[in-house]
This record gives sequence, C-alpha cells and structure tokens, in this order.
Amino acid sequence: MNTRAFGRGASFGLLVFATVLLMASTSAPSPIYPLYLQRWGFSVTVLTVVFAVYVAGLVGALLTVGSLSDHVGRKPVLAAALLVAAAGTAIFWTAGGVGSLVVARIVQGVATGTATGALAAGLVEFSPADRPHRGPTMTAVGTSFGLAVGGGVTGVLVQVSARPDAVIFPVLTVVFVVVAALVVAIPEPVVRRTGTLRPRVGVPRESRAEFFAAVPAIVAGWSVTGLFLALAPSLVHDVLNVRSSAAGGLGIAVLFLANSVGGLWAARLPARAATWLGSVLLSAGAVALAAALVFGSTAVFLAGSIIAGLGVGLTFNGTLRSISAATSAATRSAVFSAAYVVSYAALSLPSLAAGLVAPSWGLETTAYLYLAFIGVLSVSATVHAARRRVAGPRPVATAHQH
Repeated sequence: MNTRAFGRGASFGLLVFATVLLMASTSAPSPIYPLYLQRWGFSVTVLTVVFAVYVAGLVGALLTVGSLSDHVGRKPVLAAALLVAAAGTAIFWTAGGVGSLVVARIVQGVATGTATGALAAGLVEFSPADRPHRGPTMTAVGTSFGLAVGGGVTGVLVQVSARPDAVIFPVLTVVFVVVAALVVAIPEPVVRRTGTLRPRVGVPRESRAEFFAAVPAIVAGWSVTGLFLALAPSLVHDVLNVRSSAAGGLGIAVLFLANSVGGLWAARLPARAATWLGSVLLSAGAVALAAALVFGSTAVFLAGSIIAGLGVGLTFNGTLRSISAATSAATRSAVFSAAYVVSYAALSLPSLAAGLVAPSWGLETTAYLYLAFIGVLSVSATVHAARRRVAGPRPVATAHQH
C-alpha cells in the first residue's frame, strides 16, 4: 500500500479517531458491570479487581513496549495495538464468566499501553506546523471524549437492551480492525533505528523539571477518573438511590464530556495557567461530590461531576503541553509513556484499594475517604501549580520543532 495514501491532515484526524475509539472501548464495560454482577453473582471487590487488571496490563505494556514506536515507527506499533484491542472486545463479546472479563480487560490494557505513547507522539508530529499545541490538546480531548462516548452509549444500551454487550462489543471489534488497516496508509514520521532494540520508559534530564512539576496535577485528575470508572455506577444506584439502569453510564459520560470541554478550554490558556485552574476545580469538584453523597442529591452529584470533569480536562491538557514542549522526537514516546504510567497508577491503585475496603467499611464511607484523598491531592496540586506560575516559564533545553 502507498505509505503516503493519507496526507498530514487526514493522518492527524485518523489518529484522533483511533484515540477516541481506544478510550471508548475501555469505558464501555463500566455501565455493564452491574449486569455482569447480577448475571454471574460476584462482589464489588471483584468488580474493582476486574477494573484494576486492565491497568496492570496497560502499565506492563507501557513499561516494556511503551517507547517501541520511537525505534520501529509509529505505524506498525499502532496497527498491532489496534488488532490486540479488537481481540479484547471480541473476548468481551463472547464472555461467559468473570474469568473472561479478567482476560478481556488484561488484553485491553496491553493494547492501550502499547498504543498510548505512539498515538500521543504521532499527534504531536502530525500537528499543523504553526499550531504545535494541537497534538497534546487532541490527545487530552480525544481521551476524555472517547471515555464519555463509551460510557454514555453503553449506558443507553443498558437501558434499552437486555444484552448490551452483544451490541457494543461486535461493533467495536469490527471498527478496530478497519482502523488498523487504515493506519497502514499514513506517512511514517519516525526513521527506523538500527542497532539493539531496547524499548524503555524514561524521562531524559532536559525534560525532568517539567515532568515532575506535572505529577501532582496528573495524580489528582486521574484519581477522579478512577473513582468514576470503578465506583460511579454503584454509588449512583446504592447511595443516591437512582434506579435507572442508564444512570451510572450517563454519570461517567457527564464527567468525561466536561473533561473534553476542559481540554478545549485549556487550549486557550497558557499551559501552567490551565494546570492551576484545573487543580482549583478538582478541589471544588471533590467537595461537591462529597456533599452530594451526604445529602443524597443527584443534582449536586451532577454539578460535582461537571466541575471535577472540567478540572480533569484542564490539568490533563496543561500537563501534557508542558511535557510535550520539553521533549525531542527521539524521546517523545518514552516520555509520554512515563506520563501515562503515572496516570494509570493514579487511576487504578486508589480505586483498587476502595474496592478492597468497601465490603467492610461500606460503599458510602469508602467514597468519602476516596474523595478526601482526591481533595488533599487537588489542593497540593493547586499550591504547586501556583508556585510554578509565579516562578514563570523556564527555558527548555529540547523543545519540539513541529
């Protein structure tokens, strides 16, 4: 196939779509979990384990092949990762028990971890030359919008279909295969390296100041995401007493739609200002969500989801842009992969801990402790980001040239 069948703009659009698709497939199972729980009779603890093994597969892939595309090229890594993602949704499609869910989530995690660094780097490389921030912006917005679409569409299917898994997963499987074939037609932005192949995740010296400055906001934002993906459907049903089957998925969708808006808002702000404002909103969102559980208010829960979602989008975009500006083409995938290791650890470890203690402490008490944890992180990120803003920008040794 002609390696230049797609131009720069079409290639950028395809990678945005691939990002949205990948993220939609990772949130699609969440609204179906309560049905799986009824169908096969397992506990909330098992539910969070199913959620956590996805992150284990993802982080394992990031640590081993996260920077592979810096060596062999973006195209082969992305095509392979999308086919692995198709295998994951196919396993969900045919799942017959908890074991199948665990395997499917691990496969999904491996696919996402393999693709993440290559997608983020490719979006930087195919950005318009006069708008280099568009790549990190679309990485952030595509991630959140995909999570919103997956949770929202599946939430509606849960309401209208007795077997939503028999609808959503076949569609995702077919689309993944088609997109994998299309990826072969984009230009290859990376020159294949010769010599020993040693994929790695790491942060070179010139990128470390920006990378470590971004960590508090990354952890705060992704901890909110973990709360929603792992526990929101159960909280809406059991604590807020909303009996609609679609409510849990729609709650996830609201968070991530607000996340998308926050990402677009951040594109109009300097990176550090976006990170600071996002951290402030994360703090306010955690307070609002806790108040919603105290008063049993669905409206306040919705407001808290929107505020927190805006905060996640602002911080994710701001931190990605700061990190991107401090990388070179030779290390970009490795550095983005390192950022995602931090992100997904924050996504999974608190939610896994919540699932383990929920049976003995109760879901509501566990949620309060989780939100307190997010609040402390968010305030810390706000203070840290404010200090960075006052200090002003530092010169970057190796800024990207796109």
